[in-house]
Amino acid sequence: MIRNPLKWLFYVNVALVVLLLVYKAYLNYFLPEFEGVHTQQVEAIHQAVDGQDRFRFVVAGNINNSVGMFENRIIPDINNSDAQFLISAGNAVSNGGEDKYQAVYGTLGKLDIPYLLTFGENEHSTFGSYRFYEHFGPHYFSIRVADTRLIFLDSTGKTPWRWQIRWLNDLLEEDSSRHRIVFVGHPLFEEEDNLLFDDEDDYLQPASFREALLELFRQHQVDLVFSANIATWSERKVDGTRFITTGGAGGLVLNTDESFYHYVMVTVSEDGIQTELEKIETRQHPLLKHLEGLWFFIYSLFYTGFLNFVLMVSVLTILAIKLYTVVFRGRDYYPNYDLDPTPFLDQPLKVTMFTNNYLPFIGGVPLSIERLRKGLRKLGDEVQVVAPVYPDQPEQEEQVLRVPSLLSMGAHSEFRMANIFLGRIRRGVREFRPDVIHLHHPFWLGSLGLFMARVLNVPAVYTYHTRLEHYAHFVPLPGLLFRNLISHALIKRFAGFCDGVIVPTYSTEEYLRMIGVKTPTYVQPTGIDYQRFREVSDEEVSTLRQRLKLPQDTRIFISVARLSNEKNIDFMIEALTTLRQQSDTPFHFLMIGDGHQRARLQERVTELGMDDCITLVGAVPPDDMATWYRLGDAFLFASKSETQGMVILEAMAAGLPVVAVRSSGIDDVIQQDVNGYKTPERQDLWSERVRQLLENDDLRQRLSGNALAFARDYSVENFAANVREIYATLLATRREQGRQRRFGRSSDS
Repeated sequence: MIRNPLKWLFYVNVALVVLLLVYKAYLNYFLPEFEGVHTQQVEAIHQAVDGQDRFRFVVAGNINNSVGMFENRIIPDINNSDAQFLISAGNAVSNGGEDKYQAVYGTLGKLDIPYLLTFGENEHSTFGSYRFYEHFGPHYFSIRVADTRLIFLDSTGKTPWRWQIRWLNDLLEEDSSRHRIVFVGHPLFEEEDNLLFDDEDDYLQPASFREALLELFRQHQVDLVFSANIATWSERKVDGTRFITTGGAGGLVLNTDESFYHYVMVTVSEDGIQTELEKIETRQHPLLKHLEGLWFFIYSLFYTGFLNFVLMVSVLTILAIKLYTVVFRGRDYYPNYDLDPTPFLDQPLKVTMFTNNYLPFIGGVPLSIERLRKGLRKLGDEVQVVAPVYPDQPEQEEQVLRVPSLLSMGAHSEFRMANIFLGRIRRGVREFRPDVIHLHHPFWLGSLGLFMARVLNVPAVYTYHTRLEHYAHFVPLPGLLFRNLISHALIKRFAGFCDGVIVPTYSTEEYLRMIGVKTPTYVQPTGIDYQRFREVSDEEVSTLRQRLKLPQDTRIFISVARLSNEKNIDFMIEALTTLRQQSDTPFHFLMIGDGHQRARLQERVTELGMDDCITLVGAVPPDDMATWYRLGDAFLFASKSETQGMVILEAMAAGLPVVAVRSSGIDDVIQQDVNGYKTPERQDLWSERVRQLLENDDLRQRLSGNALAFARDYSVENFAANVREIYATLLATRREQGRQRRFGRSSDS
């Protein structure tokens, strides 16, 4: 048993790269060059046939670089016959690549007799026409052998057919030969029997070329026309001229009565021209045919195919290097506990944040950024925010670099596409000289921030706030494509370029690992202004209740979310409609937030007859939110697009138990039957938990106390201090990496 298979695989790859380099040197410096081969072959044919009234030659079509059939089966038969030369009727090569020409030259070198090639479709393909001309000769030509004229035409379209017709007419008018045989790669007539895989382009085109040739053949009494290009044998006679299609000297045949391996023996004498069909009575074993194909692939791939050679050697080299890193470089998957972030914690830091939305736009991401900004500033740090321009933004903002938008999406401009091409953005960030760049979105302004981090050589930190796959309705792409592929790939790629990723929950960290993110990840829930919720007075709550005209005996349910599809608000409206029919305890649901779905949701509330129980409040200023939370008796939530659900923590800070639909951002925050309930996305189960809180005062009070205790640990102060420690750790890591590069060492060696 091999103790270290990866190590052996590495050595095999290294040996293979060396062998390929040696083989390449052999191919280029030891194999002979060849050019103008037809000149030599014509001279050899004349010497073989000179002074004879009778001669014999072989016609083989569709050799296709075949080793197993043509080289190993047909060539020995020809060498043992009395044939004096061989003519390929077309497709001697499988394509016109240099490697294929080199290979067929080697194969034909095994013949004991001279040969000539017809310029066919395969010779022309892959830019092969100039190779044919260089290695063998003109695309169309004629020679006289004894008293027979052999004519070779170009049927590929490389040579204009009208020019060939003029040339051929002049040639035949002056020719005094007794016999005339024409070789043209494409057959002139379609086969009567249906063949697999053939189409119109396999035959001579255009029709006017075919008709002009037939007229010349009739006028000048051409005896015989040979073609290839299709894997079949056929013969017919038209106006005294025999037309033979022979395509069985190699390549793929169907082993039917029309398609089989063969070649044609031609005898020319004073009595005329006779042809004999020579069948190869064998069916190559499928295994041998696959082995032949594999060998020819290897043989042709490196036969002076420079591009293929370089690509293959590069791939093998990369693989060898990758294996080397796996085998010979020790890896420590644990954090580097020797890192000392203290020097960075003891000094003020400069942090630049890039975000695609920010205040005054109300949403989880802007609020999270603002809290972190305030928390860092209290700790003595400087924070610069790069964000889009909004119509109602404050006139004076400290260290906020606003970027005009190219366009905005959504009825309430939820998403603004900032003009990231403005030079002043980059100048402003350079002048600020940040120690760390913090990115809050994996695209657009986030991408610009990542670019600036690379330019300034500072760590880039990315906070994964949003499950993008739940925002497919905003993207002009098929929903399933965006949800199942693009969003995950975008997150993986972006996070891979960052130095660290902050996630709010452990379930979110697990998701990133599942999609392949390998960047160091730090679990840090977003902070809340816990103290602000405790400072709300009973008088403030009572005043708000009176303003909303809510009776004292009515239980108040609160929810906070953008009015958008991914927030699943229809689910709550419909479930509460069912609850109203099942319970006699009065309640009122206050849906706080705005968005492009507001008008539609209001119509839905009215349609269900719930106007007296459900109010779409709209946007509420952040400074007033604590009072609205304290007004409630329980917090309801149904969104499945959250990574943490910051509003849930805020509700708990106000002493509200929570009923939510289970999702990745909810599981880590809600403790079942401790500070609330989480249910599957089923209205009956969700509304039953809401009914329990509605009707059971003791249960509601117990969960309320637990929610308040749970939220106490998520203060903004703790949040900012923990994020600052992440910054310091990444700065220490960057410093250590720089030291290793200077001394030429690897931290994992």
